[in-house]
Amino acid sequence: MNTLCLLKTCLGNPLKSINTKFILIAPLTGGILLLTSPGIGFASLAWFALVPLLALIRSPRITAGKACVVGFATGMIYFTFLLSWITIVLGHYGHLPLWITIPALIALASYMSLYPAIFSYLTARTRDTVPLFWFAPLLWVGLDALRNRAFSGFPWMDLAYTQYSHPFLIQVADLAGHHGVTFLIVMVNCLIIEFSYGMNGRKRTQRPWPLIAAVALVLLAMVYSPWRYREINNQLAKNPTMSVGIIQGNIAQGQKWRPEIQLETLDKYLSLSRRQLAASPETDLLIWPETALPFYLQTSSLTKFIRVLTEAHPDLAVLTGAPRHALDPSGTEIRYYNSAFLIDDQGLINDRYDKRHLVPFGEYIPMKPLLPFLGPLVESVGDFTPGTSHLPIIHNTTPIGVLICFESIFPELARTQSEAGAKLLVNLTNDAWFGLSGAPWQHLSMAVFRAVENRRGLARAANTGISGFIDPLGNLSQLSPLFADFSATSTLPVMAEKTFFTFLGGHYFGFICLCLATIICVYDGYLRKKRIIIIHA
Repeated sequence: MNTLCLLKTCLGNPLKSINTKFILIAPLTGGILLLTSPGIGFASLAWFALVPLLALIRSPRITAGKACVVGFATGMIYFTFLLSWITIVLGHYGHLPLWITIPALIALASYMSLYPAIFSYLTARTRDTVPLFWFAPLLWVGLDALRNRAFSGFPWMDLAYTQYSHPFLIQVADLAGHHGVTFLIVMVNCLIIEFSYGMNGRKRTQRPWPLIAAVALVLLAMVYSPWRYREINNQLAKNPTMSVGIIQGNIAQGQKWRPEIQLETLDKYLSLSRRQLAASPETDLLIWPETALPFYLQTSSLTKFIRVLTEAHPDLAVLTGAPRHALDPSGTEIRYYNSAFLIDDQGLINDRYDKRHLVPFGEYIPMKPLLPFLGPLVESVGDFTPGTSHLPIIHNTTPIGVLICFESIFPELARTQSEAGAKLLVNLTNDAWFGLSGAPWQHLSMAVFRAVENRRGLARAANTGISGFIDPLGNLSQLSPLFADFSATSTLPVMAEKTFFTFLGGHYFGFICLCLATIICVYDGYLRKKRIIIIHA
């Protein structure tokens, strides 16, 4: 049975042959979702990727338990392939054996699959209480918001991020963040189901107003995004700008922490920087990646060479990643930080930002006494302490929000820095850990939404790629190749735009969806209990 036939069967006569569909729905939905992911790039498929799963859930013949199983299987197929780069991180760079890396991938995929399983279960249970096209988007986004927070948070590749290369479709992110785009994607999938049922003579929602409201919301979003795109584009022509350069040193992950190549590493960044400054002498800020300098700037004798570079270019500052050490408040213990240092034109450290959201099992080991065998993952770079300040750094009176690596996937970190005054965002990262996988593209896609949500230009410097520039509309420019030396300069707008998402509560959208979905589930439970009492009476 080909894909078109299966879709027709799902939509036209759900679950006529339920055993076949149990086998086919999960790989079909999971496979289509995988095709939408950055690096593969069939983004338009996301707008109907969930149709097979939703068709199954929508059928009155499917129980909530069976829907849960299909939802979990869908998630396993999708996330196992999507997150396969975990084996590169743990095995190739973490030097862990296959008997640890493969179970770790399966464990992570299983955890991520719990969310589509819960979604499928609760959506099937409530299908007679509330229209699918309202409840499903609320629940999906609510679960995404929960995953954003649970167990330190892992909001990797929510549905909205599949649309990162289509700026005309994602401008609503300045209202409700990336969750707003996810809401629309799920709603459109549900509306396809609703209208297909009507065309096949099946029962639609009894009252037309919920359906009319859903269609109106999608149409309003379709009008808002291009209108907002044109409005912001007109503003950009009037905004002050900053000339920003990025340097991609392409230092092999297996070598960058070896003490004997520290000078060679620094020399490479200095050489690439001088070449780029010669091509673009107007550069105001030069950005080097996360831990570009594998030594302590405060104490290393190599710091003087950076001073030579900045002193030769008045008004130039270098923003570079490097580790930092400091005594704890009691003065008895040394703590280590993954930091970004702003070095001014006098060669002095003018400002600093310490990474706040560390990568679990990469920069620290949760429950370390219980998991001693995972120590090799952090031995090469140190067991870091999270930073505490969300304030932007200041360069020539311009506040700049810094996101180090993993932090770009958390909307709240960019939002709080923008709210604190940041007029430009930078993302320093080292994606060498991902190897030749789709993960660098996945990581980049999430940074695009940080720019759109807050209406800030964003410069991204990655050790091995993908480096590049993102304007406040989400347009990408001068993207680097992977695993190659690269440098570029661009003029980014310095914006003070106050978006609804950043300043006026739009960032609560995911939490609101979670609360509303919970209320609906409780109400559905109440109705079920009431029906049982009536039947027994």
